Amino acid sequence: MIQYASHKIEDYVPVSPQVFKAAGNLAKNLGMSLTDFYTNALISYMTKFNENITDILDRIYDNEPSTIELVLANAQSLSLGKESW
Repeated sequence: MIQYASHKIEDYVPVSPQVFKAAGNLAKNLGMSLTDFYTNALISYMTKFNENITDILDRIYDNEPSTIELVLANAQSLSLGKESW
């Protein structure tokens, strides 16, 4: 495994040599630094993951009520007590 390092030791990420080489070649072809390439790849992956979560939740709430029952809402409100702001 080859490790990519940033400025801090806790940021080391092990990457297989094949993936590291392929990523380096693609980054070079795109005119990007390896840091920018990995950053954009991670952002893209996380965005897709978050969109999938949103889609799943949307499907759930299409069939389920998304409001809190009145009894539960009142209990939550009472548990907070009174505070001065």
